[in-house]
Amino acid sequence: MNTLTLENTKVPNSYTLLGAGIGLRNPHMSEVLRDEPSVPWFEVISDNFMSRADDSLGGLDRHLLFAIRERYPISLHGVGMSLGSVAPLDWKYLHALKTLASDLECRWISEHAAFVSVGKKHYHDLLPLPYTEEALVHLSERVTMVQDYLGQALIIENATNYIEAKHSTMSDGEFMSELVARSDCKLLVDINNLYVNQHNHGWSALDFLDKVPADSVKEIHLAGFSRNDRMLIDSHGAPVAEPVWALYQDALRRFGATPTLIEWDNNIPDFGTLLQQAQQAASYMSVVPEPSHEN
Repeated sequence: MNTLTLENTKVPNSYTLLGAGIGLRNPHMSEVLRDEPSVPWFEVISDNFMSRADDSLGGLDRHLLFAIRERYPISLHGVGMSLGSVAPLDWKYLHALKTLASDLECRWISEHAAFVSVGKKHYHDLLPLPYTEEALVHLSERVTMVQDYLGQALIIENATNYIEAKHSTMSDGEFMSELVARSDCKLLVDINNLYVNQHNHGWSALDFLDKVPADSVKEIHLAGFSRNDRMLIDSHGAPVAEPVWALYQDALRRFGATPTLIEWDNNIPDFGTLLQQAQQAASYMSVVPEPSHEN
């Protein structure tokens, strides 16, 4: 049995995420429940489990998720909040998210500094904001409103940018640092996003790591990219690339052994492959100290 689990004992709601976790996807849920692999925590896409109308929606079984939660800490990672949109916040969506977090006794909720909707049209991509004062004021206000409603801080992830906004007035690191200062949110630093932006636009990933406040960084994501002509795409469909591992080590030296997640959403491999990636992340974490700040 996994060392985190005592027989007939539920993981408490006061848990702290530690070590290298794995993004839990549908093909592996039954296997995880059966085998109880040695993984310290899992993260799920909250949008896939927010409806209670049917316990099995599109093959995503809430019964399995809640059984896994009995054995492992779970964090929630959203893709549909559309924090950067100018459309009104979707309070029905937020109610469903709050209910799911309460049902799972989950205090780790992350989202993106991006938008996914324009008017009533919803896009299947995370669209970035320009790094301007106007966008910063708008995003900070929306993050604050959501945090007040949820009763806890959001963990906000830096975006991948495929088009550079020429009217931006600050860097991505400055933007995210100011977002923390104005909304009191926390940060999820996606290392693959930083590397993709650096390759595609020449932005300095190290500058981002230096700019954001270390004590605000509560989670790190690692994923794989693909190539499209001269551009890199944050596809989440391949192993973590060597330059991303190198940048991850830079991040660990800056932030300490921050909880780290392996994300893999396309061309999903066998669970053993994900476990190997998580173990590689854990090996890098083992040589740096734990963050001095509270989780």
